[in-house]
Amino acid sequence: MKDASPATAPKTFYLKDYMPFGYDAESVHLTFRLAPETTRVISRIRFAPKPDAADRTFFLHGEELKLISAKIDGQEVTPELVEGGLTCEVPGAPFTWEAEVEINPAGNTALEGLYMSNRMYCTQCEAEGFRKITYYPDRPDVMSTFTVRIEGDEPVMLSNGNPMGQGEGWAEWHDPWPKPAYLFALVAGDLVNHPGSFTTKSGKEVELNIWVRPGDEHKCAFGMEALKKSMKWDEDVYGLEYDLDLFNIVAVDDFNMGAMENKGLNIFNSSCVLASPETSTDANFERIEAIIAHEYFHNWTGNRITCRDWFQLCLKEGLTVFRDAQFTADMRSEPVKRIEDVIALRARQFPEDNGPLAHPPRPEQFQEINNFYTATVYEKGAEVIGMLKRLVGDENYYKALKLYFERHDGQACTIEDWLKVFEDATGRGLSQFKLWYSQAGTPRLKVSEDYADGTYTLTFEQSTPPTPGQPDKAPRVIPVAVGLLSPNGDEVRATEVLELTEAKQSFTYQGLASKPVPSILREFSAPVILERETTNAERAFLLAHDTDPFNRWEAGNALAKEVRVAMVLDGAAPDAAYLDALEKLVRDDDQDPAFRALVLTPPSQSDIAQTLFDRGHTPDPQKIYDAAETFTQTLAQQLETSLPRLYAATTVDGPYAPDAEGAGKRALNGRILSLLTRLDGGEQAARQYQAADNMTQQYAALGALLKAENGEAQSQAFFGQWQDDRLVMDKWFALQIACAAPEKTAATAAALTRHPLFSMKNPNRFRAVFGALAGHHAGFHHASGEGYQLLADNLIALDKLNPQTTARMCAAFQTWKRYDAGRQSLIRAQLTRIAGTDGLSRDTTEMVTRILDA
Repeated sequence: MKDASPATAPKTFYLKDYMPFGYDAESVHLTFRLAPETTRVISRIRFAPKPDAADRTFFLHGEELKLISAKIDGQEVTPELVEGGLTCEVPGAPFTWEAEVEINPAGNTALEGLYMSNRMYCTQCEAEGFRKITYYPDRPDVMSTFTVRIEGDEPVMLSNGNPMGQGEGWAEWHDPWPKPAYLFALVAGDLVNHPGSFTTKSGKEVELNIWVRPGDEHKCAFGMEALKKSMKWDEDVYGLEYDLDLFNIVAVDDFNMGAMENKGLNIFNSSCVLASPETSTDANFERIEAIIAHEYFHNWTGNRITCRDWFQLCLKEGLTVFRDAQFTADMRSEPVKRIEDVIALRARQFPEDNGPLAHPPRPEQFQEINNFYTATVYEKGAEVIGMLKRLVGDENYYKALKLYFERHDGQACTIEDWLKVFEDATGRGLSQFKLWYSQAGTPRLKVSEDYADGTYTLTFEQSTPPTPGQPDKAPRVIPVAVGLLSPNGDEVRATEVLELTEAKQSFTYQGLASKPVPSILREFSAPVILERETTNAERAFLLAHDTDPFNRWEAGNALAKEVRVAMVLDGAAPDAAYLDALEKLVRDDDQDPAFRALVLTPPSQSDIAQTLFDRGHTPDPQKIYDAAETFTQTLAQQLETSLPRLYAATTVDGPYAPDAEGAGKRALNGRILSLLTRLDGGEQAARQYQAADNMTQQYAALGALLKAENGEAQSQAFFGQWQDDRLVMDKWFALQIACAAPEKTAATAAALTRHPLFSMKNPNRFRAVFGALAGHHAGFHHASGEGYQLLADNLIALDKLNPQTTARMCAAFQTWKRYDAGRQSLIRAQLTRIAGTDGLSRDTTEMVTRILDA
């Protein structure tokens, strides 16, 4: 029998068309007979018709499968192979379905389903990869217990759940908790484990393992401690205990995502679990800690309670991102974490919200679900959870979560189920709040004020611009945290959460001795764009006096934007008052070094471009780049006498430790070094590079030298030292491009694609090169268009191998309409070329079409 060919025209799926599968999958038994090109998968599944099913069509998903045989209750059957799977006549009573298929893991370059990564078998089944393993109702609302037998000559063979037994050439696993197929996992290969254990609050001993390739054992200790901290934190904060006898993590080199929360067997991109002081930066350590926490927290918010359908993806992802942010805030610095999250939100999600790829956290339709693993689903989804917590209060939030776990354990749920829990737990209606899940776009919040005779009034007007398919937006519930400061900097009104529900709303404060300075949107209490007429003097005042750390940073960030915009538009010199304020803050040793480092970190050049565009100007990437260079040089000169002392004061002596205190000092030290390098030509950076005993300091020194075009010798030495470490080499590839001058960026990236260590098949290496290219604002948008063409050439080539990574990288073009006609024409030509490629994948077709059609 031959499988059906996939259709070329993408199909659109709609939330309104949801219909339950007509059968329950009561149990699943799978046998894998592993062979690189001819793996056999034998499935035995017990199905039972649902008594109230509206549709009893027996359809099983399947793609790229060679069907060998099929049976029902032991009798051979001949199913009809159709687009995307098969159908078959089945009994009206419970029955056992059996099928044997053959698949080719070695030829699976898309990295979905069962594939091979450097001779190791591994799986990635979210969202719809299980259909590339065997025929099955591959949808999240079909949940079943899985028993798995793996046969082969691999030394280690792992699957979900608890081990049932193993012997020469076989291993068996059983997962007692019902799960959808997207949570299935299998790993087999030459692996070694870094062991650990954890005792739950009820006294249960849980075996822990991080499985890696031989030679990577020394990079597991931090990940193991992060896992234990996550397990303890989830018990302490949410009352959630782990529910299996062991928890396995496996590091995989070739992986489309960061990590995957498969029940009891988390599969991680190696970059998200392997760490050592010599090869990982402070940012790597923090990211690893957060991702391990995120995937572990999914055990309840995603696994025990999962999504009814993929439209509900933000139900599990938004909540789990919110939980991992809470965790990181508790483990490190809460204000710094909040600022970093907002920087990321504005860099990734706001452009998505305000461009052709805009969609609500719960979309109404999609063609390829892989394209909706977006910042809107994850980061904005988390912001929605944060707003809900802020509105109902901490006590009611945890009360509602307790009810959520009690009511929906073992179920596949919807956003409606989630909000109903909060309504029942708090007695509060959330019908208007639900608009955050259904409306796309970033709300604009226009603020005006009035003061007379001791009475101060703040008036808010909310609006959301049209987005694709949603021209008109209703007012949302927006929590706005506000504090008031007196002219001498004292706080005269502590933080109060104002609740906006109307298009225009006013709030009055009485009994004030003088007109206050408002501190609005404290802790970034809602993901909105604040529009308020103010002055640089007031921003400087808030930078100096605001008691809310986020708004102190926000004031400095707004000042930086205003200075950059004036430099770009008017050719103005850097604002002296702002430079003085920066100098005062950076020299204040009482301030958190991590906070000072963030204040010294300028707004991204893409952010300046969007600011200009929002104000009716066409951004010029080269002018934005030149203004940034001028400002940084001027700041270095302003701080010239202070830099050596600041550098010495922020240098961390003693053994490296990836803790928050040391990381904060090294972050500030790195910013100081980059300024110092502009004055000394790289003398201090060269000394730091030579003396560095950790990657954070070595990488910072190399970056400063390359930026000064004085680091060729160190770059070659770095390559010679680390060429056998794939993760460090990803850093090296990216840094060459990030530090290149705009006119050299595309050529540098093109040369790196011809490097012997570049591999298009490895997502990490591809993202290192082309993520750096797209992230170099002036280089990618160079007027020659070379960056556009180079990215398009490689996306067309990659699409044949890995559609998922290709489609996600297409987002580099999403802001194309904010630039001049010449650049728009160049980008449109490349998008049109991609769209016209023969055999283009569904993933990439949808992304390019959405970007072009906006």
